[in-house]
Amino acid sequence: MAQARKARPISPHLQIWRWGPAMLVSILHRITGNGLAFAGLGLLLWWIGALASGAGAYQTFLDYVWLGTGGGLQTVTAILGKIVLVGLTWAFFQHAASGIRHLILDIGAGYELETNARWSSLTIVISALLTIAFWAFVLLR
Repeated sequence: MAQARKARPISPHLQIWRWGPAMLVSILHRITGNGLAFAGLGLLLWWIGALASGAGAYQTFLDYVWLGTGGGLQTVTAILGKIVLVGLTWAFFQHAASGIRHLILDIGAGYELETNARWSSLTIVISALLTIAFWAFVLLR
């Protein structure tokens, strides 16, 4: 007679793995890459199209994304536009910092658990600080 098999996952599962900074940064790297590709590309294409279409189209873009001077819907979209722009800025810096971390890992450095956890945490901190510095520079000049 064959022995009864225990009910367990065939491969490692979320119940087995402990969450750590490296897992979070890996997932954030994928999310930020997709966010930059879809939301960032859409906003970039709208901006370039508005630039190419003339002053009126560019002013409409600014009203809907940044200024909100028309009131009503433009005010709401301008608030959302600012949130999206800050989010895309953070996504850019997070994706870049994570990419640099992966480049360092690709040369064979930083595989020790403590070092990997430290660098993973630093990518999150660095991306937040760079986002704050970027928007402070943009808004305060």
